[in-house]
Amino acid sequence: MSEGRRRSGGRRGHSDAVKVNATPEPAYIKRGINIFQAWNDAQIDRIMARGEEIVEQIGVNITDNEEALELFASVGAKIDGGRVRINGGVLREIIQTAPSEFTQHARNPERNIVLGGNNTVLSPNYGSPFVRRGDEERRYGTIQDFQDLVKLAYLSPGLHHSGGTICEPCDIPVNKRHLDMIYAHLRYSDKPFMGSVTAGTRAQDSIDMAKIVFGDEFVNNNCVMVSLINANSPLAWDGTMIDSMLTYAKNNQACIISPFILMGAMSPITVPAALAQAYAENLVGLALTQLARPGAPALFGVFLTSMSMQTGAPTFGTAEDFLAVNGAVNIGRKLNLPVRTAAGLNGSKMPDAQAAYEMTATLMASALAGSNFVMHTAGWLEGGLVASFEKFVMDAEMNMIVARLLRGQELDDNSLAVDVYQEAGPGSHFLGTTHTQNNFRTAYYASKAADYDAFETWKDNGSKSASERATFMWQKMLSEYQAPPLDETKDKALQDFIAKRKGDMADSWIS
Repeated sequence: MSEGRRRSGGRRGHSDAVKVNATPEPAYIKRGINIFQAWNDAQIDRIMARGEEIVEQIGVNITDNEEALELFASVGAKIDGGRVRINGGVLREIIQTAPSEFTQHARNPERNIVLGGNNTVLSPNYGSPFVRRGDEERRYGTIQDFQDLVKLAYLSPGLHHSGGTICEPCDIPVNKRHLDMIYAHLRYSDKPFMGSVTAGTRAQDSIDMAKIVFGDEFVNNNCVMVSLINANSPLAWDGTMIDSMLTYAKNNQACIISPFILMGAMSPITVPAALAQAYAENLVGLALTQLARPGAPALFGVFLTSMSMQTGAPTFGTAEDFLAVNGAVNIGRKLNLPVRTAAGLNGSKMPDAQAAYEMTATLMASALAGSNFVMHTAGWLEGGLVASFEKFVMDAEMNMIVARLLRGQELDDNSLAVDVYQEAGPGSHFLGTTHTQNNFRTAYYASKAADYDAFETWKDNGSKSASERATFMWQKMLSEYQAPPLDETKDKALQDFIAKRKGDMADSWIS
């Protein structure tokens, strides 16, 4: 076979595979492989026992929220100012009313996700104030960036969720931007999304907007939003987060309870100690959701990462990070709750090799542990400060590979190719066999971001780097984007709601 023919056949094969990859993916991953446990049961039990000692002996501070203090006092907690001390066993009993598995409904029912059990949902970047796209310098995000990233998430089969604050639209006043963000999720995507948590009133706005689309009764009886509630580690919950938490829980919407911990700064430096603290902070937050409304959906969540002891900067993809994530998922599983972790993390300033290997290491940690809801899996750069358009599409492709891994391998006569050796015996090849022809389109996932051409072909096509190819990908995706249908009456009602709420407030550029 000539070199020219070999290259041509390779391009045709890749083109066929890309067409196959365009087939709609499942709404979420149903795990078909075993979880990897880096900790044994005795170790996890000891970590949890230490966490319960922290809650009872040291306590957790709750600031600026009398309702939360009253709820804890009602179940026997000792309240000293804002310090809450309570028996860990009592908290574990309280959180048993939280469901072990629940559905988050999407605007498009075909995109509903099930959180918990053997299911995994991959969600994009969250919270970055800066963006990078194409040849532009790093700059503050805008509402146009936000809308474009929502569209990319909608178009990416490697993402099952629209996310939340996918980047900060810094061209809109702080007290009003949540309205535009929720509208973007509802208008430009029909995947599940996250609500605003930066104030209790903004959480309520998110709920009210969801009710316009889903209906009051449906939202009252079903989960249509998950929302990220971060502890103010170490061992503190602030009033803003608690206000949002209570608002969502009372309205039957899911809270992701998540300590945000850089080990060595916001917790002790060792992994077991950090896990014990994260568990203690989770117990308090999870219990509050159930005291507000027994049965409200909630997730056991963590953001745990190591840090450079020379510079103080967070580090990602380390062995300690892997152990921390795996331990956290084990704790959540012991509590019989869905678990949220973080992946796609890296400290690189550009979508380069460091970004790729740290992203992959953190993604595999969550995937192998069996996490149910994984945040930041597309677009994260520079320790979360930057949302990168190039990295977004490259990461989404890596998600597809991981999804293929987690689904596992069907084992049957076809996968074992029981008849193929009758057609191609010893010393032959399998390229032209009936079995290969019947299976080549679905046997492997063919990445759209990778380049598998021969060197000469790659050079003839402009010697493009992975980042340059990714730029072409997201630009093409946005140029071909078509919004999912939304009832015009509901769309008008959303816009009227936003106009009224913005009219009721003076612009504020502080939180």
